[in-house]
Amino acid sequence: MSDKKLPIAQENEQEEKVGRWSLDALYKSLDSEAYTKDRSRALELVALYVETSETKEGKEQVKAFLDIEEELSSVLFKLFSYLALRSSVCTTDSEVLSEMARLNRQLTDYRKAAVIFGETVKALHEDPHKLAGELGFESYGYVLERVSEEAAHRLTPELEELTAKLNLSGSDMWENLYETLTSTLKAEYRGKELTLSEVRNLASNADPAVRKAAYEAELACYPKIRDSIAYCLNALKTQVKMLAKEREFASPLDEACAKSHMQRKTLDALIGAMEDHFEIFRRYLRAKATLLGDRNGLAWYNIEAPVGKIDASFDRDSAKAYLLKTFEPFNPRIAGVMRRAFEEEWIDFYPREGKVGGAFCYNLPFVGQSRVLTNFDGSFGAVDTLAHELGHAFHGEMIKAHKPLNWDYSMPVAETASTFNETHLTMHALADAGSREEKLALLESLLMNSTQTILDIYSRFTFESEVFERCDKEFLDADALCDIMIRAQKKAFGDALDETTLHPYMWLCKGHYYSASLSYYNWPYAFGSLLSMGLYKRVQADPAYMESYEKFLRNTTVMSVEDCGKSVGIDLGSRSFWEEGLAAFAKLVDEYEELAQA
Repeated sequence: MSDKKLPIAQENEQEEKVGRWSLDALYKSLDSEAYTKDRSRALELVALYVETSETKEGKEQVKAFLDIEEELSSVLFKLFSYLALRSSVCTTDSEVLSEMARLNRQLTDYRKAAVIFGETVKALHEDPHKLAGELGFESYGYVLERVSEEAAHRLTPELEELTAKLNLSGSDMWENLYETLTSTLKAEYRGKELTLSEVRNLASNADPAVRKAAYEAELACYPKIRDSIAYCLNALKTQVKMLAKEREFASPLDEACAKSHMQRKTLDALIGAMEDHFEIFRRYLRAKATLLGDRNGLAWYNIEAPVGKIDASFDRDSAKAYLLKTFEPFNPRIAGVMRRAFEEEWIDFYPREGKVGGAFCYNLPFVGQSRVLTNFDGSFGAVDTLAHELGHAFHGEMIKAHKPLNWDYSMPVAETASTFNETHLTMHALADAGSREEKLALLESLLMNSTQTILDIYSRFTFESEVFERCDKEFLDADALCDIMIRAQKKAFGDALDETTLHPYMWLCKGHYYSASLSYYNWPYAFGSLLSMGLYKRVQADPAYMESYEKFLRNTTVMSVEDCGKSVGIDLGSRSFWEEGLAAFAKLVDEYEELAQA
């Protein structure tokens, strides 16, 4: 890395304006001619879709459904992407929220017809791939396979229609309430008010007093909304569990695996390998605790504490330059996507009131682009986050040439390209590091993130499992949820963390719990971390394997998780594969301990 000190971006009005994304490639406004035209076309197609469900039968119906669905899915994807992206940077935008609710209400008939589509495919009792070819849709064999499998777990069309309508005033409202409360929550920090994102960003501050004060301010602000959020979580999880049972899934976890196009045994292999190797990451935490002088295990507010020293900070332009310098020699295609993201205004950089916390990437294959949201603070970690999200954008680049019904990849593989990018960024920086302090800081960045995706993610997985186990038998108030979270953290981190400084409100600040359609959005991060490490090791051993890596990404929308692995010579159902990735982290911890002792 360069020793040159770079100025951190100042959050003045001009810089913040420059650092916002543009949605003009989608629509300029809700009342624009393009939005109005697409909205009208979507409703026309919905009416035609419903008519098909009532007037056609058998293979004729399936062919007509596919004809309509191909265009309809593209238009709806574009409409809802625009609404979701606008809402994410202004969660109190009532115009967008109202339009989203209106559009969802007008789509309930479509969802009912989609159930009929699935039942028709299932009733034909034909090989889905053969059927797709016979109907002239050869590329949609996997689509029909999934439609048939999902049909086995559908309610009747009438009940699915009713469920969709009830969601508008049920789960959708609970999700919106969660986002609104957390995005507008203020923490009192040293005499001033900070948003939740701003105060959480201080967890990586170099000053230990700042980190501790920010941690205390964060915990102190949650009681303002914790009871309301507890209702959100109970309502959502109870609904999900009830519907999973009605749809004849053994559990919400089995439903999550089915939605992920993955077998439960593959998840069990992953979790089992993680449990057997917790000590690798606990060793890292103990070494860090020693470095920072924590005597009873690492304090929670020191988890993200910087260790070592990187004499570089970043603004938007220098972050772009560093990413391109790092990735251009490694893979010009990845670098090309990064360049476009900066130059075509795909990225919304800075935290502000009303904007959701954290970071995400939204693929927009219908315009050949993506959109990335971050809460950029100028640190190397913020650049690492950019690399992560732009990995998702590269994944979008790999699948954009597919047909519209083949644009959707599942949760487990969703974190592959993102974590792959993070791994390369850090490995490159380590090779370029000129001092012990810089190497220590870079290893710290990689191991901190990896420990989060193994130990912290495991604690979240454990927490969600217990919530699902109990939610339909009792109301879990804020105290109960805090108790479950603390016990889950102790189970994952053991004695490596100071038990007096754990984080009882991790259930409140992580939005992944608050989706009725995406339960257990935690273990995919561990899956992606270990999968990407396994793929990266293969690329390091043989650069030509990069073609297999890209093939894997392209296949994620047209194959099951296990078949994606097989297509590039990997058995994802074997615990030994996951242990390969864990072994790679063990070597990095060895190096970290040596540097720490020195």
